[in-house]
Amino acid sequence: MGSVHDHDVMFDIPTVLTADEILDKAFKRASKIEHIGVTRLETVREINIAKLKSSSDTIVTTMGKYVKAFPSIGKLNPFYSELIDMAVGTDKVRKSLGAIDWSRGQVAKISKQAVRDIAVAERIDWIDELRRAAYGRISSVVKQVSKELDFLAVARNKIRKFPTVSPDDPTIVIAGAPNVGKSQLIGRISTAKPRVAVYPFTTQEISVGMFERKYLRYQVIDTPGLLDRPFDQRNAIELRAILALRHLADAIVFVVDPSETCGYRMPEQEHLLQEIQTEFKGIPIFSVENKVDIVSSGSDRRKISAETGQGVEELVGEIVAVMRKMAEEATQV
Repeated sequence: MGSVHDHDVMFDIPTVLTADEILDKAFKRASKIEHIGVTRLETVREINIAKLKSSSDTIVTTMGKYVKAFPSIGKLNPFYSELIDMAVGTDKVRKSLGAIDWSRGQVAKISKQAVRDIAVAERIDWIDELRRAAYGRISSVVKQVSKELDFLAVARNKIRKFPTVSPDDPTIVIAGAPNVGKSQLIGRISTAKPRVAVYPFTTQEISVGMFERKYLRYQVIDTPGLLDRPFDQRNAIELRAILALRHLADAIVFVVDPSETCGYRMPEQEHLLQEIQTEFKGIPIFSVENKVDIVSSGSDRRKISAETGQGVEELVGEIVAVMRKMAEEATQV
């Protein structure tokens, strides 16, 4: 069972420097190296070898951190790989990281060969020339991936804004028209105040709450702006975000407001429910009426009040029972 990340950033990627910034960092660090040998030739040789090793190590390590810190697309839960594809493009991320990995390999190779040449050079001017030539080749290789570094800097900033969810925990997605009481319901179900984050491609916030039942942790998610209006009113990005949610949802609670104080008439709410039932086939959908403290329609739907808590515990018990049964059946297959 996966765990929810307790920090605010799902993917902790270091700041991606530009090509010039990486080179400046490497060469400045190398310029501070001092060494005293037995002879002037030996001193010059050791200093230049140390400079080359220092500068190349800085570049290789810095770039290596980017390659390691960016999420491995193939190993990600489909929910997050969908988000990355929507926000920046998974193919571009792969290609850029591949280019960075190639660059760091080339830098290491150039440095290694130059160190070998300097080790056998017999004149001080040869040593200086070898080191300068190596610096030039290293600079050229790093600048070849300038665009990839710039792209990864932008991608990093977007990916760091991803909502922090745990794709492996049993997840309940709350849906329904705006103002029907979805956020209030999450607050009522959750054992702590729900976390709030923003999707990287919208201005809408996602609320994530948690609760436990019989030592199992469950995740509750409200996605305003995605599951609260007809699908034909959405752009391509929003439709793909809904596809991403399909990877996350183990159950959906569709909240209906029969009082219509939310601003949406019941036929509109029923139509949205039908669309979600079609889009999320195979996922259990619990249709509940909220605001029972204001009005009750007399329908056979489960009645709750997110305001007072009436019926909420029974609803959670029903959802958990269905999800546990599905989990047990899945393990028996």
